[in-house]
Amino acid sequence: MNYIWAFLIGGALCAVGQLLIDLTKLTAARILTFYVCAGVFLSLVGWYGKLVDFAGAGATVPLTGFGYSLYNGVVDAVEQNGLIGVLQGGLTATAGGIAAAVLFAAIAALVSKPRPK
Repeated sequence: MNYIWAFLIGGALCAVGQLLIDLTKLTAARILTFYVCAGVFLSLVGWYGKLVDFAGAGATVPLTGFGYSLYNGVVDAVEQNGLIGVLQGGLTATAGGIAAAVLFAAIAALVSKPRPK
């Protein structure tokens, strides 16, 4: 049953993003930023943690999950290191995802053949 909820919650988050692309004039970058900020805000008010407990990977994989990871990293780092944790916590918590994105982008750039628009 956990797989079904993960699929449904993750799919719903992606479907909302697709609707934003199709029905508004928002750019992909603005939607991405909105999703990350929404993940941070929903974590701040305590709702996203409950969603993660319920849906698992369906809630942590989308961009809102990145915001959730940023929030939790900052909170943990501030508890451990004080105010300097605001600067280091988010990067520490999301370093794996950031490194993977950079690595796969570099591989895609090496493999693909650029063409003019």
